[in-house]
This record gives sequence, structure tokens and C-alpha cells, in this order.
Amino acid sequence: MGTFLIEDVTKTFTNGEVEEQILKGVDLTLKEGEMTALIGPSGSGKSTILTIAAGLQRATDGEILFEGKDMTKMSQEEIRQVRASEFGFVFQSSHLVPFLTVEEQLLLMLDVAESKLSKKEQEKEVDNILKLVEMDHRKDAYPASLSGGERQRIAIARAIIHRPKILFADEPTASLDTKRSKDVMELLRQLTKTLKLTTLMVTHDEEMLPYVDRIITMRDGHIVE
Repeated sequence: MGTFLIEDVTKTFTNGEVEEQILKGVDLTLKEGEMTALIGPSGSGKSTILTIAAGLQRATDGEILFEGKDMTKMSQEEIRQVRASEFGFVFQSSHLVPFLTVEEQLLLMLDVAESKLSKKEQEKEVDNILKLVEMDHRKDAYPASLSGGERQRIAIARAIIHRPKILFADEPTASLDTKRSKDVMELLRQLTKTLKLTTLMVTHDEEMLPYVDRIITMRDGHIVE
């Protein structure tokens, strides 16, 4: 459960008659309860790996194995279902819906994930997750009244409300100051352990690296260390 394999993945973009290979045979094993950071210079391929692993774009070649099934051979609808029910996403911006309260944001995510819980069970799960991220006192708040750090905590709560197996985080602290960044990283680290998540994060901020279990450095489409 939660083991994720990326095997010999390549990605080629065609721009007119010019082909550019962004990924050149990447192998990566992600494990349950482990937080892995992808680092490297701009254009190294780290964000491309994250979006391919998350099913947001297709690999040119190679395999993405989630629970023994190759996502590269799935239909778009099958990938959509995996993304909705098994994956969670945290981005640089919180992307909260401005006219929904914190509670409504999380209930909406349960709808997207096609939760089988009853309405009462869903409301209880919202309370549980908000306690986990220490935001239960802001349940009825709207995004405009939240600080940047609070919005990112709610974004994390929304990403895990449906109990995904894999959590993808793309520069989750880039819009925050140092203290709030460290708070968010500590929260992601705790949740990865507590919920046995398999977490893959892209970051350029070296101050965030002490919080992760494993650091993967990419350069020119390869993993170099």
C-alpha cells in the first residue's frame, strides 16, 4: 500500500520541428510514510516528474506503477478517478474557493472524491482533519479572513480529507515567509508519518530540506544523486 514506482520515464516535447527531451530515463521509488523532496535548477525536470507521476500529463515512455497498475496504460477517465480518490495535491497557492467557508471547502473535496461517507460522517471527518492541522477554530471562516499560513493549512487539510495514499506538493512554501514555511513543513512531515502518506514534494528552498526523509537532486532530465 502506498508504494509508487517510476521506471525509465522519458518526456519529449516537440516545438515545431525541434524535439526537446525533458526527462531522460528517470527511475524513482516512493515509499509509504516517507517524504521525498525533488530539487534541482530550473529546467532540470523536477516539476515534470511531479506532474507525470500525478497523472496531470503523460510520459512519452516508461512506466508509472501505482499499487501494481501501470498508469501510463490507463484511460483518461481511469487516471481521473485515481487522482480524485487516491491522490492529494498541495500547490504554491492555496487555490481556495473565495465564497466557501473552510468547512465547505473540505466537504466539496469529499464530493469530488466521491466519498461513500454519510453527511454526518463527512462533517465528523472535516472536524477530525481540521483538528489535525490545528485549524478547527476557523471552520466557519472564509479564505479572505485567513492569513497566508492559515490558507495553506486549509489547502493541506483539503488535500488529505479523502485519505489519499499519495500526496503531491509543488513548492508548497514558496508564497510564505520563513516561519510559516517551517510551520507548514513540520505539518507535512507529521501528516506523512501519522497518516502513512507517500509524499513527493518539489522545492527550491534548501531551508525546507531538514524536514524531509530523502532528497533527490535532478539535473538536465536525470537524477544525479
